Amino acid sequence: MKFPRRQFLHLAAGVGALVVALRVVRADTYPSRPVRFIVAFPAGNASDVLARLMGQGLSDRLAQKLVVENRPGAGSNVGTEVVARAPPDGYTLLLITPSNAINKTLYEKLNFDFINDIAPIASICQNPYVMAVTPSFAAKTVPEFIAYARSNPGKINMASTGIGTSTHVFGELFKTTAGVDLAHVPYRGNFVPDLIGGQVQVVFAPITHLIAYIRSGQVRALAVTTAWRNSCRDMKLSAGMASAPRKARPPRSSINLIRRPA
Repeated sequence: MKFPRRQFLHLAAGVGALVVALRVVRADTYPSRPVRFIVAFPAGNASDVLARLMGQGLSDRLAQKLVVENRPGAGSNVGTEVVARAPPDGYTLLLITPSNAINKTLYEKLNFDFINDIAPIASICQNPYVMAVTPSFAAKTVPEFIAYARSNPGKINMASTGIGTSTHVFGELFKTTAGVDLAHVPYRGNFVPDLIGGQVQVVFAPITHLIAYIRSGQVRALAVTTAWRNSCRDMKLSAGMASAPRKARPPRSSINLIRRPA
């Protein structure tokens, strides 16, 4: 069938407008199916707590289920790679932590380019880190801890959530600054039971991870990294940012829902 030139141009313009309209409709209905929220750390970790608190609120506001999925390993690299390799459709998000920035310089060969493969969506919150010890530990203050550590080099076990994570790096910074020798014990799972039981004696962790144990007396806090506070549901929240595979930013309406305070 042959069309006059004018009719053909009208038809082409109509198709173009339809495509644009479909894109607008598609953007307005995001999300139309459940969204995966990847946490690159084990369940019970500070990042996991934050993701589940935020996930429930987002599920309610977006009228769509947001599934928190724990993918721990390699200091958060396993979970980050899952998101980097996911389809760029806005349905796989990542909770970014300081470990992502640390790993960029710590690991020589990664299977993804964090800067180019991941697109930031919104900053969520900030949080101080706390230096905490098992309740039976002799030192009650940081100076007492340093004095004890110097007289007992290598005999204090320092827990972390893995090599290269912020809990590890902050602990190493403390060792260097204070001039003490602590034995690093990296965990793939939750270190809190061993901290309470005394198998490890000290940790430098987000206060979100330990606040309940500090309040109950199961863990003793010696110091906090900053006096600045931000509260949400009566908790000091973990530093983090929501992100998605590059070119997969959700529509502006959903970003506003993420950013808008409760």
